[in-house]
Amino acid sequence: MTYVVTETCIKCKYTDCVDVCPVDCFREGPNMLVIDPDECIDCTLCVAECPVEAIFAEDDVPDTQREFIQINAELSKAWPALIEKKDAPPDADEWAQQKEKKQLLEK
Repeated sequence: MTYVVTETCIKCKYTDCVDVCPVDCFREGPNMLVIDPDECIDCTLCVAECPVEAIFAEDDVPDTQREFIQINAELSKAWPALIEKKDAPPDADEWAQQKEKKQLLEK
């Protein structure tokens, strides 16, 4: 099993999770993060660090977010590793409250 970043991360892109990852499995895209399932060691540390609750164990991903399992797997192969915490976008708090952002995902 691996962990999956879901829709809630889109346009928020908080990187608190990156700081606690012992294996550097996070990848950074234009407006969200994903987890490389081949690198994730299932340590669970990132889950508690995500301020918007966007990270789930693969088996616990809500039905409406299941497509993000494949999105993480695909995009993690194309996006660069993120190994240290960065400042969130200035409007991250506003976007954190938004639902249904899948159409805003920039690949």
